[in-house]
Amino acid sequence: MTNVQPSDLLFAKTHEWVHLDKDAGGEKIATVGISHFAVEALTDLVYLELPEVGRQVKAGESFGEIESVKAVSDLYCPVSGEVVDINGALAGKLEQFHDDPYGAAWIAKIKVSDEAGLKNLLDYKSYEKQCAEEGH
Repeated sequence: MTNVQPSDLLFAKTHEWVHLDKDAGGEKIATVGISHFAVEALTDLVYLELPEVGRQVKAGESFGEIESVKAVSDLYCPVSGEVVDINGALAGKLEQFHDDPYGAAWIAKIKVSDEAGLKNLLDYKSYEKQCAEEGH
């Protein structure tokens, strides 16, 4: 994923981002990562637990973890569906979260099975407002 701007994305209140696309068969595919805001709040990242390919996930449930020197945080899936790909190289290159949080640092791709969860996601302007209200 290249040349994606935050304004092109949707955001969960838990700081995960979603980029929606379609695969060759016309299925909606959600590429998921964590926001620059979340990366800055976590600071020094030391570990990433990715979901397994083939796993069925529901919007709002934990589907992995990210650990910093400060805390372990759940990664919450912003959409419901099946994990069809993971960014396995990312676990060994955690600096990509700082260098390219909306591109190279994608976490998983999920074939969306239920679009109802999409209505709970925020556009970038609303997400920025939420971050400001959190005092960051």
